[in-house]
Amino acid sequence: MNIVALKMLVGDRAKYLGIITGLTFASLLITQQAAIFIGLMIRTYGSITDMGYPDIWVMDPKVQYLDDVKPLQDTQLYRVRSVPGVDWAAPLFKSYIRARLADGTFQTCIVFGLDDATLIGGPPEMAEGSIADLRRSDAVIVDEVGATTKLARPPRDPDGPRVPLKVGDSIELNDHRAIVVGICRGSRTFQSQPVIFTTYSRATEFAPIERKRLCFVLVKAEPGQDKQELCDRIGRLTGLTAYTKERFSRMTVVYYLKYTGVAINFGIAVALGFVVGAAIAGQTFYNFTLDNLRYFGTFKAMGATNAQLLGMIVLQALLVGAIGYGLGVGGAAGIGYFLRDTQLAFRLPWQLMVASAGAIALICTLSAITSVRKVIRLEPAIVFKS
Repeated sequence: MNIVALKMLVGDRAKYLGIITGLTFASLLITQQAAIFIGLMIRTYGSITDMGYPDIWVMDPKVQYLDDVKPLQDTQLYRVRSVPGVDWAAPLFKSYIRARLADGTFQTCIVFGLDDATLIGGPPEMAEGSIADLRRSDAVIVDEVGATTKLARPPRDPDGPRVPLKVGDSIELNDHRAIVVGICRGSRTFQSQPVIFTTYSRATEFAPIERKRLCFVLVKAEPGQDKQELCDRIGRLTGLTAYTKERFSRMTVVYYLKYTGVAINFGIAVALGFVVGAAIAGQTFYNFTLDNLRYFGTFKAMGATNAQLLGMIVLQALLVGAIGYGLGVGGAAGIGYFLRDTQLAFRLPWQLMVASAGAIALICTLSAITSVRKVIRLEPAIVFKS
């Protein structure tokens, strides 16, 4: 009977393709929009994950997320270093500084100031140059995306492309000359602004003068030291707030989810994909069942049980669901792959693929339930009424 069920399904090509099209559209839209949403959320804390050495971030107690910088006094660094369980602690400066480009235009950049002695907190990967080159006079390292887009030099020809910033070029940061000594690769920021790395002392010279300059303290716990216990100890002894990098990342994501409309916007798109897919697939599958009622009636007249008929419908739903899900997820993955070098934020973890499969399974279940009710109530005598 399973073979007969499959022949019934593929026999009506129009409805068969219509069901698969609806499920494919639903799977594609749900997966793609959710993957873009996850990619954007990962960008909000990309700078935290890029700085792989520190275990703990120490900051002002009022800080809510990564970009909510509330400077501390420089003496707080030494207080953190004196806490038992701290292996080492390094300062980190973070600020938004306007860069003046060669054509006179301005571009706001995110500037990180690294510990002059250790350069802890630097970029995770260098495309050109070395992090040690930051010790040269007026040296800065620019992220690769920013160097090729927003910080690129004017085109040589009127209609030509902009010239990417390269090692040896100079830019102006708050009326200070900065020489590019390296190009790095790292996570893009949520606002897609260029990222610049330099030393702590030089970054404080670039930035407007403030009494407090220390933004964060990066801490490495001693081997065997419980990180959360160390966070509590730092807070108790210094009056500051310390978070593990995982918790600080979650705090940043929660802030963007709570105070921006990103979640609502993408949630509506995902819900729309689910509703439209359910409507198309469900209605088409229901019409397919109605058109084949005489066959189901024949099976009942021949002695088939409701459980057997239910198995036929479930098999049909599983088949179209698997095909639609595969095509949709494959299409979403293909879009992400071909646009990987653009500014598209796209991340497709396995958890999202499981969730998308669950959504398609729910659509198929609802469609099957609607059809099953009609078949179970079917009287075998319908075969002889015509």
